[in-house]
Amino acid sequence: MQYEFISDANLVSSYIKGEESALETLITRHKQKIYSFIYSKVYDRDVAEDIFQDTFIKVIRTLKRGAYNEEGKFLPWVMRISHNLVIDFFRKNKRMPKFDNAGEFSIFSVLSDTSLNAEKSIIKEQVETDVRRLVDKLPEDQKEVLLMRIYNDMSFKEISDRTGVSINTALGRMRYALINLRKIIDKHNIVLTN
Repeated sequence: MQYEFISDANLVSSYIKGEESALETLITRHKQKIYSFIYSKVYDRDVAEDIFQDTFIKVIRTLKRGAYNEEGKFLPWVMRISHNLVIDFFRKNKRMPKFDNAGEFSIFSVLSDTSLNAEKSIIKEQVETDVRRLVDKLPEDQKEVLLMRIYNDMSFKEISDRTGVSINTALGRMRYALINLRKIIDKHNIVLTN
């Protein structure tokens, strides 16, 4: 018997048309990746399981309402939902999450993770290399501020003193550097998380 791969987009479409098993296939297909992501932030199996279930409750409600905009990006959409639910969990419990929330995955959160095993260390090195390559594509003034801020951990006051520009100019350059990095990442469909 030949097994035919059905795309996420087709499964979503089938589920919306009433084929319940399509959702089961989607959950099975992506469970490991989504659950692992959630667990890597909360480090608690029960909490991770709850957030995983809440994620798919939200997915089901959105699909049933017809509010899902199919762009062939089912997994990133579900990951964003789980990311937001993790943030909500930390807010409710007044704990800080393991990443900073900028509406998207922070490309620098992976760099500050200190609890790494060998596999994660290799991935971290690759991500650092990829991020450095992306940073090199920025305009020189933006790159300078970003390197001072992220890699040298300098305050905007220190950056201002070092570069001879106002603090507002340094802040603006940092903002544009992050916007431009995000554009480069989106344009080339680069994935910086494992």
